[in-house]
Amino acid sequence: MSKAEIIAELPKLTAEDRSDILARLWQMEETSGPTDREKQLLDEAQAAYEANPDAGSPWSEVEARLRRRA
Repeated sequence: MSKAEIIAELPKLTAEDRSDILARLWQMEETSGPTDREKQLLDEAQAAYEANPDAGSPWSEVEARLRRRA
């Protein structure tokens, strides 16, 4: 079955079946780990942090800024 066929069938499933499929997909993602590109991005972010750990903002400040925008 092609990806297009699978996607076309999804709306025909019950909400419970779609939820089961989603849970299985997330489980597969969690066990596969990050991709090479994701690892590269994580390594770059870690290096940037280590080079300048004070450049970022604590979560509490970021959250406060986001809430002010809403």
